[in-house]
Amino acid sequence: MHAGTTTIDIHCHTAGIGAGGSGCFVSPALRGSWRYRVYLRAFNVSEQELRNEGDGLIMRRISERLSRSRLVDAAVVLAMDGVVGDNGRLDRSVTEVYIPNGFVARETSGYQNLLFGASVNPYRGDALARLDQVVAAGAVLLKWLPSIQHIDPADTRLIPFYLRLRDLGLPLLTHTGNEESFTRARNELGDPERLRLPLSLGVVVIAAHAASNGRNGGESNFRRFLRLCSEFPNLYADVSAITQANRIGHLHRLLRHGELHDRLLYGTDMPLLTTGIASPWFHAHLLSPARLVRILKNRNPWDRDVEMKRSLGLPLPVFSRATALLRMPDTHEVDHANP
Repeated sequence: MHAGTTTIDIHCHTAGIGAGGSGCFVSPALRGSWRYRVYLRAFNVSEQELRNEGDGLIMRRISERLSRSRLVDAAVVLAMDGVVGDNGRLDRSVTEVYIPNGFVARETSGYQNLLFGASVNPYRGDALARLDQVVAAGAVLLKWLPSIQHIDPADTRLIPFYLRLRDLGLPLLTHTGNEESFTRARNELGDPERLRLPLSLGVVVIAAHAASNGRNGGESNFRRFLRLCSEFPNLYADVSAITQANRIGHLHRLLRHGELHDRLLYGTDMPLLTTGIASPWFHAHLLSPARLVRILKNRNPWDRDVEMKRSLGLPLPVFSRATALLRMPDTHEVDHANP
């Protein structure tokens, strides 16, 4: 990453099918779903290309596309740990997507504009050691998707994990709200109220998507998120996915709460930006015709996203806040051991 970076997309996905020895896999159920074909197109790859060139091709395509952005300097590319069984080991039979830390750490180390976002399921028998390893490998944050990884953030057995996370200074980016990108999900685990435990222990938590959909405990997840924000100054949120068709109006609701503006960080949820689900047309009623045309003419997905979110009122400081919150490595040349 070059010096002087100010805008970082903290929420960018990658994927893989195990090609080139990546260690990635996608479950048979997901590969048989229509979603799999959509994701391949969104990543601008074919399955045959991955078989020929390896899963690292996706990372190269992300970096190349991002390098053509005028407005975004770097992206945090996210690993994805799987479901862990009672024996403390990965359970492939119920894991839909697995993207190892080692693969993401090695690949991101080769690109100036990509940063390593780690993922460690805290139920792993060696979870604390894995945390130390990903930090040594240059991780800037830790990513969870509880409803898919079957992680209960409120589980008191996770206290030692949270304390290590806090002491390492590694922010926890965790999905809040319902999850609709997989074939099944335990959406009760995306309840923001379940984050009360790590927040009370001093962990910096970033609520992915700002709890923009779903309900728990008889109220909206967003209301539950707002209550937590009033209690914990270490709770933040990213603005990834909140302009998508299935979350129309949420950015406006979020921005009505001026007290939250200093808690927001820029993210995209790439590659979903390229599927059409976040088209500027969904917000045409809020944009002048000239501004809408200008956004539509922008072919780079990051630049289009930034321009649209700016036009919808997202404050400029949101786009440059990540560097102060992430665990930024002193240099991008770090030891990428295979955790």
